[in-house]
Amino acid sequence: MNIKYNSPVILTFSILSTILFFINNFLGGILNSYLILSPNFDPSSISQYISLFTYTLGHANLQHLFGNLSLMLVVGPIIEEKYGSSKLIIMMMLTALFTAIMQITFFSEGLLGASGIVFMLIILASFSNSNQGGIPLTFILVLIFYVGNEIVGSFSNDNISQFAHIAGGLFGSIFGFAIKK
Repeated sequence: MNIKYNSPVILTFSILSTILFFINNFLGGILNSYLILSPNFDPSSISQYISLFTYTLGHANLQHLFGNLSLMLVVGPIIEEKYGSSKLIIMMMLTALFTAIMQITFFSEGLLGASGIVFMLIILASFSNSNQGGIPLTFILVLIFYVGNEIVGSFSNDNISQFAHIAGGLFGSIFGFAIKK
């Protein structure tokens, strides 16, 4: 029996996030300009353009990292198998970029973590066994429970970007209806 690298995008993202977390912590935050999306975007800074995508690899602490990666590793391989690695990379990048642009446009806080991508995956998973031509009931329920919880949570002051979660859910919905295997 051998171990298979069964979900290359999800596994690579998870491993890279974990390695970067420990390297960044060991080196005292030297990678923060790449792993945190600054609320004050500087168009002359190359690192800030890179961070429009790489903030998803950064995490505030082990609980944040393990929380995101636990859900990603459960749901992600299902999505990667259904849509393929190439489409998944594109979906992850579009979700990250849109969330980043909205964050720096409308909010005054920085952003880090893969929560938006995780929410995209959760919403996409609700489409995993649906047939064309209908709206899956699982999609409606997941939308109510996950996104509804984020809307309610957005009224609390908890250093969690509910907007990123909602944006991920929005993109998961769009991809679920628009992209066919």
